[in-house]
Amino acid sequence: MGLWRIRATVDDRPGYLSVLTASLALKSVNILAVQVHTTEGGAVDDFLVDAPDAMSERDLLAAVEKGRGRDPWVAPAEPQALADAPTSALGLAARLVRDPDSLGDALGGMLGATEVTWRAELPRTTPPTRFGPARSAMRLADPAGGVYEIVRHAPAFTPAEYARAQALVEVAAAALRAAEEPVTLLLPDGDEITVRRAQPEDLPAVRRMRACHLTVGSARVHRLIPHGVVALAGERVVGLAGLLPEGDLAEVGLTIDDAWRGRGIGATLVRRLIAMAGRAGLAALVVHVRAGEEAMLSTLERLGPASALERDAGLVTVTLPIAPTRATSPAS
Repeated sequence: MGLWRIRATVDDRPGYLSVLTASLALKSVNILAVQVHTTEGGAVDDFLVDAPDAMSERDLLAAVEKGRGRDPWVAPAEPQALADAPTSALGLAARLVRDPDSLGDALGGMLGATEVTWRAELPRTTPPTRFGPARSAMRLADPAGGVYEIVRHAPAFTPAEYARAQALVEVAAAALRAAEEPVTLLLPDGDEITVRRAQPEDLPAVRRMRACHLTVGSARVHRLIPHGVVALAGERVVGLAGLLPEGDLAEVGLTIDDAWRGRGIGATLVRRLIAMAGRAGLAALVVHVRAGEEAMLSTLERLGPASALERDAGLVTVTLPIAPTRATSPAS
């Protein structure tokens, strides 16, 4: 016996589904699971079946057509297809709660996609309002920014599958919103700080930090706010880190109050930036450190291996590669 997936459109009228199942039963095909996708053209029935080894794809197609199934599609199935579909969907949702950046992989797995691609913006030829299913592709807005383009050569996507995909997107969006909430962290010395996304009203407090150290010029500090995170001791800002994007790279700006340096705040903030850069599809981060700032260089080394390290006139430039967090290649 062999596992197969069968999909066909059946008139949504009493008795028509039984005609199709009877046609399969006459060929000793055992139906293991069935899902029904309601469409304007009828009910699209998705079967997982166990068929005799002697049966070919052509034999199955003939049995479906004899049972009044329209637009039939047949393909061999793997044993993993035996997993209960609702249970699998709940597992994907739980994964997104833990890791919302895995949305592309989750969508590809649920939809059996041929390819999942993330783009920073919609192609110019595609109106931004056209999100939804097409015959072999659908586009879904990424809650972190950009858009996922999902391709499956066969069978065609159904409205029900689009609704399921959109539900996964909403789970990821909720997880991302939770991740944006302020987080209280315990420093190695026992003090607590709160880390959250930077806001425009933080800028005066950043400028008031005592004898703070800057990795960017003070004239550019305001540019760190839109893509930045801050550390607070109580209500007082004691650190700011932000990204200055340019193409697929971004310069890291980091400023820590001198009274709070050497306590792990810089590493904490830069880790947040690395996660943000991965979601934004950036290839690498560039950090400029003054020569002699060995503590900062050690911090960067702990965050990951540098792809480049250059020393020039008292300035050390460190380039940190970013591992992509979105699927941009054919889904497995």
